[in-house]
Amino acid sequence: MIAIPSGFNLQDYLVLEGDSNIRHEYRYGSVYAMAGGSDDHDEISLNLIELLRQKVRAQGCSVRSGNVKVNYADAFFYYPDAFVTCDPRDSEDRYVKRHPKLIAEVLSPSTEKFDRGEKFKDYQQIESLEEYVLIAQEQIQVECRRRVRD
Repeated sequence: MIAIPSGFNLQDYLVLEGDSNIRHEYRYGSVYAMAGGSDDHDEISLNLIELLRQKVRAQGCSVRSGNVKVNYADAFFYYPDAFVTCDPRDSEDRYVKRHPKLIAEVLSPSTEKFDRGEKFKDYQQIESLEEYVLIAQEQIQVECRRRVRD
């Protein structure tokens, strides 16, 4: 991710996203241009999306790729590599979803620390989120963090 000078408000970010050919993530007033992924990253993401679609479609859920944003309380807008939503409220906006049930990130060397740390903390604020899945590219390793409800 490449940081763009901070001081953006939410409206500035949304205008930038609407006018830009590249994707940007927004986090608490800072905007980051998204770097492109590798062949391996793309292959893992596509395989995951295909598997998820087979599993959740019958449950009335949908799977989205890294082209649709996940948002929480206008504090952040992220582009997860894949996510599942089963909430009918997520059909109201074609570009932003607010009630994901599962979020998956394919780890890249440049984003792994952020995906495991600050991004995970941000995602934990989403009440509907039940699972956060991290998939390694360099080795065969999948980590699943599940929310335990009382």
